[in-house]
Amino acid sequence: MKKYTSQKSASLLPVAIQKRSYRTDGHALPEILFLTTYPPRECGIATYSEDLIQALKKQFVYSFDLKVCAIESDQEQHDYPNPIVKYKLNTSQPASYENLTNRINADDNLKIVLIQHEFGLFAETTVAFNTFVARIKKPIVFVFHTVLPRPDAVFKQNVQHLLDRADGLIVMTHGAREILLRDYTTDDQKITVIPHGTHLVPHLDKKTLKQKYGLARRKVLSTFGLLSSGKGIETTLEALPSIVKSTPEVTFLIIGKTHPTVALREGEVYREQLQRRIAELGLEDHVLFINKYLPLDELLDYLQLTDVYLFTSKDPNQAVSGTFSYALSCGCPVVSTPIPHAREVLAGDSGLLFDFGDAGQLAQAVNRLLGDKDLRTRIVLNALHKITCTAWENSAVAHAKFLQRIARKRIELHYRNPEINLDHFKKLTTDFGMLQFSVLNRPDTGSGYTLDDNARALIALCQHYKLTRDATDLPYLQIYLDFICFCERPGGLFINYVDFHRNVTGQNQTVNLQDATGRAIWALGYLVSLSHLLPYTMIAQAEQLFGRAIRCAYDIHSPRAMAFIIKGLYYHNRAASINETLELSTVLANRLVQMYRHEASEDWRWFESYLTYANSLLPEALLCAYTLTDNEVYQNIAKRSFDFLIEKTFDQDCIKVVSNKTWHYKGTLCGQYGEQPIDVAYTVIALRKFHDIFKEKHYLEKMEMAFNWFLGNNHLEQVIYNPCTGGCFDGLEEHNVNLNQGAESTVSYLMARLMSYKYFGNETDSYAQRKRHKSMKTPQKKGTD
Repeated sequence: MKKYTSQKSASLLPVAIQKRSYRTDGHALPEILFLTTYPPRECGIATYSEDLIQALKKQFVYSFDLKVCAIESDQEQHDYPNPIVKYKLNTSQPASYENLTNRINADDNLKIVLIQHEFGLFAETTVAFNTFVARIKKPIVFVFHTVLPRPDAVFKQNVQHLLDRADGLIVMTHGAREILLRDYTTDDQKITVIPHGTHLVPHLDKKTLKQKYGLARRKVLSTFGLLSSGKGIETTLEALPSIVKSTPEVTFLIIGKTHPTVALREGEVYREQLQRRIAELGLEDHVLFINKYLPLDELLDYLQLTDVYLFTSKDPNQAVSGTFSYALSCGCPVVSTPIPHAREVLAGDSGLLFDFGDAGQLAQAVNRLLGDKDLRTRIVLNALHKITCTAWENSAVAHAKFLQRIARKRIELHYRNPEINLDHFKKLTTDFGMLQFSVLNRPDTGSGYTLDDNARALIALCQHYKLTRDATDLPYLQIYLDFICFCERPGGLFINYVDFHRNVTGQNQTVNLQDATGRAIWALGYLVSLSHLLPYTMIAQAEQLFGRAIRCAYDIHSPRAMAFIIKGLYYHNRAASINETLELSTVLANRLVQMYRHEASEDWRWFESYLTYANSLLPEALLCAYTLTDNEVYQNIAKRSFDFLIEKTFDQDCIKVVSNKTWHYKGTLCGQYGEQPIDVAYTVIALRKFHDIFKEKHYLEKMEMAFNWFLGNNHLEQVIYNPCTGGCFDGLEEHNVNLNQGAESTVSYLMARLMSYKYFGNETDSYAQRKRHKSMKTPQKKGTD
């Protein structure tokens, strides 16, 4: 048989001289060896492993060293340019297993062997594989891509050998877990369900994508994957005449080249059979083959432009499909045969099922979807809320925590800071201001604007400009500043709500405008603090508005409004020290002190009889007042109250801010679930301030813990920040993440990211240097330092 890449046959060859990776303290990182097929080999497990490894590397830093032993055979061998491939295992040669065993057992730094298991990969040398598994002296984890029910005695014995030896088992569906427990003998505690990973996508406009790929004005059906007869594509061809009759503009895309193993064994027989049937049915104008292995970005484009995705596998035992998962994550309404994965995910109005090989049912389901836009929309939204939790970022967190447990905590996890991405931040911004809400990542113009969001946006982008000197930030800063000016009203208070047509709404009559006014003063003070960096005209505009705004501050008694004002005074004082700053800070800080003394007790060291939202603002504001006045009373109460808040919102592993559904009242248990990004961000900001003042290490440790809430260190182990869009999901509930990416959450994440960038989570953080270098080539506005 022909080999894909001719190489000298060897039982085991190290691919390259390997270099160890080290932590910042000089100790070698614990190594995890993936035994798997790997690109350039073209197969589903190779793609899966590459995606998982890339996700782990993107999500964590200084945590582990990931290496690959690439599975090969006499019939299929490859060159591996990626240095992550440390070994090759030739499954056609029993001696190859023995050599690999010796190398693994001799490597003290290798902590876990993770085996991506598919029965066909080891079928040629089952005995040698079983011996290899028995002789490995390191913890072994099996990822079962297929779990077969009702095994015969011989098959069960082979699988049972793997189950008995395994330290941990990963399956991708709850159905697969049930089969292991029902038809085999294994410890339930060994098994973890981690769904097949999917890619977060920006959900681009279908019409634009269709034009890009020459499919304008077409209704697109698609299927993708390496082609083989098991795909059941002939079922779709038999259904197409009925579909075309109802929707003449239909095009069916068959995306993917023939599976390499199938091509070796039988060539293009299956594709040619499909082509003949297309001709017999007269479907040449309605079927398009895309006969290549698509790069990921192009594949995701095709899926996003698809109107209905078809999954027609003929194998009732196929536990999971990566193609199916990718289609769901791209917002495709799916029609599928009832494989276990489909039955789980498409339940609850999240897709449609049809019987294996039943072209009539398939046609009926497709016609129903194409004829009902509301049904398609409902199915897509339901499916997205189910499938987004399986994003590769979440899969990486689940795998890392699972492997940490298998290694008995000998792996120390550190989350990597994502690259700063302002795409969604700026997408939310019109020429008038930042919109309040989004539906998923699409700005909702009907939600209008708030001063709260624009004040925070002004601060966050000031932080970004301070870090990067990126001149493209300046027009946005002007927009947010102008919006604050628009919201000013005679007497000093600011309105908060403005609709998309720039009309002041009735909501302003029913809410406390003191908090919005406080946020405006905070934002203006922060802007003025950068007077050495920003254009003079912008600073002058902010100074005049700040001077008018603080005249009403003496009449403000809302605790958070007072805290915002103190912060504004604190930052303003950095650039312009005025007597009124000290006087007003003292008045407002004394009010906070009086609140504290009135409510505080030995077991309730707080300003109010409850913990609500933005709690960390109050002790942080007192600490700012201390830096302005040197009044140690402010310092002492700030520390006592903040340490109390930390006791209530942190456990050993992560932050759990007060629920936005049930405030925590004095003398009651703290409510669970309903966490919002803004509270986490304010906690990060306060921890930075307390660390800077008191120099206590535990504040920095909790700052890292709190920021990592955005990256998956929370009770659902799911990312709240979306690195694909640059947006941040709106909240963390008991069982799900709110997938909308509004202004408050997106700005909150950016503030937390910019506040913590230099302390942790960085291997090398060259973002600021790159931005500054680029801005040096960009003409600066007149008046910019």
